[in-house]
Amino acid sequence: MNGAALSRWTMAYFAAAFGLLIVAEALMACGYGFPAVAVEAPETLVLVHVTAIGWLSLLMCGALFQFVPVLVGQPLRGRRLVLPALLCLLAGLACLLAGFLSLSGVVEIGFPVLGCAAVLLAVGFALVATALARTLWSARRTGLPMPARFVAVGLACLAAAVLLGAVFALTFAGLLPTTDVVGWGLPAHAVAGFGGWLTFTAVGVSYRLLPMFMLAPETERATTRLAWWSGGVALFLAVLAAPAERALSGSDTSLAIAGLLGCVALACYGADLVFFYRRRKRRAIELNSRSAVGAFACLCLTAVLAVAMAVMGEAARHVGALVFLAAYGWLGGLGLSQLYKIVPFLTWLECYGPVMGRKPTPRVQDLVVERRDGPWFILYFAAVLGGAAALLAGRPELFRLAAVAMLTATAAIGLELVLARRLFNVAREKRLPEGTVRPHLFFAAQR
Repeated sequence: MNGAALSRWTMAYFAAAFGLLIVAEALMACGYGFPAVAVEAPETLVLVHVTAIGWLSLLMCGALFQFVPVLVGQPLRGRRLVLPALLCLLAGLACLLAGFLSLSGVVEIGFPVLGCAAVLLAVGFALVATALARTLWSARRTGLPMPARFVAVGLACLAAAVLLGAVFALTFAGLLPTTDVVGWGLPAHAVAGFGGWLTFTAVGVSYRLLPMFMLAPETERATTRLAWWSGGVALFLAVLAAPAERALSGSDTSLAIAGLLGCVALACYGADLVFFYRRRKRRAIELNSRSAVGAFACLCLTAVLAVAMAVMGEAARHVGALVFLAAYGWLGGLGLSQLYKIVPFLTWLECYGPVMGRKPTPRVQDLVVERRDGPWFILYFAAVLGGAAALLAGRPELFRLAAVAMLTATAAIGLELVLARRLFNVAREKRLPEGTVRPHLFFAAQR
């Protein structure tokens, strides 16, 4: 990956995502949304969509624009779509949040702002999917590697989640006939978004990033193929078959089978993770890979709790705690841990890649100070576990304290990423050798 391969606007996606993560954690620390109000309340919907679209989806989009070309060995198709997609997504999210605030009675808006949100978000995600799908399609003759196949399934789930979300928004805006769309569509919307678009795609990207950063074997294993097949079938059953079955017969057989297949996929993914960590050539594990273990542990804990609560019939009562643990422990924790490597890595490529071999340059690790930053990741994951425990115990005041700790840790990690981007930790004599320039904070320079 050289300077020409850098995605120009990836850092802008990361910055917007990180800013909205801070907003979400600040809202939780102030007691806004669940658990102070019901899970289905408009205030909770604000919090959920700031997290799902603002933090996690923007983070995923920015990462995919950079790494999908690496997965398939082809340049990104439709580069001009990247910035308009970001603008549409931010504008659409703003309209969506304004619509939820209107539903809660905080503001009065005289036009169907939720309808605008549906259009803008659909256009934004369509631009994202078009650029990424074209890039994947360009590699069809040589065959898609397994990580890219995970991404392809994730994009299909994104389309389903956006379509259902648009139907919800247009219904709430009064632009579509009122039906029981939420009753049959909400579970599919959540599974397609969190389970397919975010989790399945994150799994696929991690199959490439973890071996790359740990120098582990990248061989395609039987467990990897089984994880893809079982996970893909589970998503199909949960997103398409289960709503149809529930509407026709009221049965949940498809959903139960999807749950079993999802557990198989997670078990195979766990086996592959153990393989990567045990077979790595880089014996000293860097902080991003060590902290990712916390995210994988949260994923495992989420699955175990979900199964246990489903067996006990308590899943509906504790769905908020499960979503919180999955969103902030698994997906958010993985995002923060990999950002800690990706941002310095891309910064190094942009600044020092053009003079590599011709001028003395620092190492990627020199852009951060792991000994100083490690405690922030410990605090973050401890706070997430504490917050989940507080939700399970019905203690909203303890949840707010956990959110304050999360906010503190996240702000500290964000500051470290800014320092890395500005080359603050690099020794002055090595910081800017002749032929290099300091990278911009929010976008990569064109070469």
